Amino acid sequence: MSKAKPALRVALLGCGVVGSQVVRLLREQADDLAARVGAPLELAGVAVRRMGRKRDTDVDPALLTTDAEALVTRDDVDIVVEVIGGIEPARSLILAAMAHGKSVVSANKALLAEDGATIHRAARENGADLYFEASVAGAIPLLRPLRESLAGDRVRRVLGIVNGTTNYILDKMDSTGASFNDALEEAQALGYAEADPTADVEGFDAAAKAAILAGIAFHSRVTAADVHREGITEITAADVASAKGMGYVIKLLAICARSDDGRSVGVRVHPAMIPRSHPLAGVREAYNAVFVEAESAGRLMFYGAGAGGAPTASAVLGDIVAVARNRIAGTRGPEESTYADLKVHPMGDSVTRYHVSLDVADKPGVLARVAEIFAGHDVSIQTVRQEGRGDDAQLVLVTHRASDAALSGTIKDLRDLNIVRAVASVMRVEGDDTP
Repeated sequence: MSKAKPALRVALLGCGVVGSQVVRLLREQADDLAARVGAPLELAGVAVRRMGRKRDTDVDPALLTTDAEALVTRDDVDIVVEVIGGIEPARSLILAAMAHGKSVVSANKALLAEDGATIHRAARENGADLYFEASVAGAIPLLRPLRESLAGDRVRRVLGIVNGTTNYILDKMDSTGASFNDALEEAQALGYAEADPTADVEGFDAAAKAAILAGIAFHSRVTAADVHREGITEITAADVASAKGMGYVIKLLAICARSDDGRSVGVRVHPAMIPRSHPLAGVREAYNAVFVEAESAGRLMFYGAGAGGAPTASAVLGDIVAVARNRIAGTRGPEESTYADLKVHPMGDSVTRYHVSLDVADKPGVLARVAEIFAGHDVSIQTVRQEGRGDDAQLVLVTHRASDAALSGTIKDLRDLNIVRAVASVMRVEGDDTP
């Protein structure tokens, strides 16, 4: 009978919504985890900001500490799990842990998107593992398939819904006709949105996740600053109703795509109309879903709970198991891959389609004059719908694919036309090429 291996000791940074669930799972699944790893996993300590705060899961008070740096540098700690979020002190604590030979599991999308280069370099220089599955799309296994299962393939595009809060809001606007503010209030009441929802509704959260996805998918370094970002705060009930009437639904999408010549990538987050027949159109409430398109594997879809304490903790535990197995075997997981070093091209070079709604004068020659503006920017019109309203009319146009710069230039010139009373709405259209 083989001799039992000594326990691997885990230090946890943060015991909030996710951290408390990590504690619970480590305790409740201790025997199964030990069998899967090949050695027991023990909680060495939990760093918190306030000792007396009530937590979702009971934690042995003897494990709690407010000295996070002392915890991550202790000799008896093997793995450090960081779920406090933000840039500092998370970055300093992760770097200190790695400098002392600890492997790290993190759910910190903001840090990895802003300064992932520093964290990856520290892992490489100190021979430490860095796993971060929980940083994007909660419980959905997405990053590991991208960086391991598809390592032998060439990814062309990643397209998906990666923020549950905005998806819940847009879904309620679509299904009930609610305004943005009413849907946001409902999301906050149910705990899907924070009291300050800026990071979600303005697209910052999704942009950080898009940067991480693009970096892995295209073997290039991408930061949040490289991502074109637009939020959903300007989406109105009228926009949603108009999309619905045309057979579309509005979603906040993260889109990471190689250019046609393969020399650069575009990374963007913005609301877009997608056909109701598209699989992403059926992603309801706070769920996430991501399409990955690869040359050999074709189209793959990943779907599931994109946030929440238990789902995110599931991803964290999966990473802990992977890191623990590596330590027992004396190996390491994959390092950051940036060999391709593709540049991120500006939003203007991205190819997309526009849905444009114009309030115009209802008189002869208006459509011809509007079409002339589109033609002047080499933008082809796919469909046109006109509805008269007394002296005014509403003109709704959907374009063929063109560069975003050409489409933006078209809108600018339309605003200057005296026959255009107002550009009522402009929305990108995506997904018509994905079954």
